[in-house]
Amino acid sequence: MVLVTGAASGIGAQTARLLAARGARLVLCDIDSIGLATLANELGSARALARQADVRSLEQMQEAVAAGLERFGGIDFVIANAGIASYGSVLAVDPDTFRRVIEVNLVGVFHTVRASLTTLIERRGYILVVSSLAAFAPAPGMVAYGASKAGVEQLASALRLELAHLGVGVGCAHMSWIDTPMVRDAQADLASFGTSLASLPGPLGRVTPVQHCAKAFVRALERRRRRVYVPAWVALLGWAKPLLSSRLAEREALARGAGLIERMDEEIVRLGRSTSARTAAVQTSNTLGSGETTGRE
Repeated sequence: MVLVTGAASGIGAQTARLLAARGARLVLCDIDSIGLATLANELGSARALARQADVRSLEQMQEAVAAGLERFGGIDFVIANAGIASYGSVLAVDPDTFRRVIEVNLVGVFHTVRASLTTLIERRGYILVVSSLAAFAPAPGMVAYGASKAGVEQLASALRLELAHLGVGVGCAHMSWIDTPMVRDAQADLASFGTSLASLPGPLGRVTPVQHCAKAFVRALERRRRRVYVPAWVALLGWAKPLLSSRLAEREALARGAGLIERMDEEIVRLGRSTSARTAAVQTSNTLGSGETTGRE
């Protein structure tokens, strides 16, 4: 059985579809009750159990795990995928939004793992923690997201060492831009975001179809992979991580992005928010709410 957070849309939803097609039983978690219900109805009740849960709440994640154990008997795999992003510089971003990104992306992974760890140890299972290319390369205007994903990478690395002698595998996924609601919303909200993507050299500014990422995640579960890179070239940036923070890299980034952060901050003022309308609406209407229904990279 597989527990997936951030399952209502994007990478989580597409991965759940592929896993269901391979016969997996799924516990789907997300704060988005509508998207979650839609996916659960698509996959069918025999294959999927959906739980509206906010990963910021350890209690809600424990309840989701308990429901999965009652329905399916145990958890073999966990995909800690729930994630959100914010817009704007440290000076401009809404502080509450910044804090929420850290809580969802980093603390949420801790809650997901903590809630499911006992059954994973019993079944010698596998955890896939979803980080990002942002853990390797600093991105002005996305400080909360980058900081949370760097923290997630460290969490996964430490967790791997803690669990190796217990037979539990831990993988960490790093993706570039994936065609998810998060990326599409940023493109729709901020002209500066599209300009920034277009300014990136080579494949760095390309958006990868979500199906490619979901297939990589399924392979990771099947092979209990230590690292997952989507696309594969992201691995090169992992090896080059020290260079990406060098003075030379910083000078090139400043020259390429001259004025972009100021434009982004001006756009945020006009928007009146530091995250997508979709994320803001879901967070507002479902703040720490829970309950079973027929969770977002």
